[in-house]
Amino acid sequence: MPVPVSALGAILLPHIGGWAGSFLVRKHYSSWYMNLKKPSWTPPRAAFGPVWTTLYTSMGYASYLVWRDGGGFEGALTPLAAYGTQLALNWAWTPIFFGCHSLKWGLVDITLLTVAAGTTAALFYQVNQTAGLLMVPYLGWLGIATSLNYWIYVNNREESEKKD
Repeated sequence: MPVPVSALGAILLPHIGGWAGSFLVRKHYSSWYMNLKKPSWTPPRAAFGPVWTTLYTSMGYASYLVWRDGGGFEGALTPLAAYGTQLALNWAWTPIFFGCHSLKWGLVDITLLTVAAGTTAALFYQVNQTAGLLMVPYLGWLGIATSLNYWIYVNNREESEKKD
């Protein structure tokens, strides 16, 4: 059975901000980010591409399931609006953290993102249980990313205060 075009569009949508952000990360990773103090449990650089590809694909498919089973934008407006909110916060984090070198505002953004993603997962689950469960790995990764952002902020306070 072929995948509907609407499912492909929903899957590709979250990747757009990810791809744009990856160009920004490349520009600042070796120069600025590598000079920050980071915890020993920082995931290796090579993990981020495959992890985000998987997470963006699963959240995109989850949004399709909610759109399909919830009656489109009209019937599933609240969960899809929550999804759009968390996606905007997701896309905003990279320019804030890497582009502006703002550890504090990156932490604010990712904290709001984690709350919005949790809300989205709960709302998705009410429409389609699989969609809600597809958000769980994303929430786990956001927990790691939020903890990492917090650790970097606290342990690079002097660098952070110059930017914020």
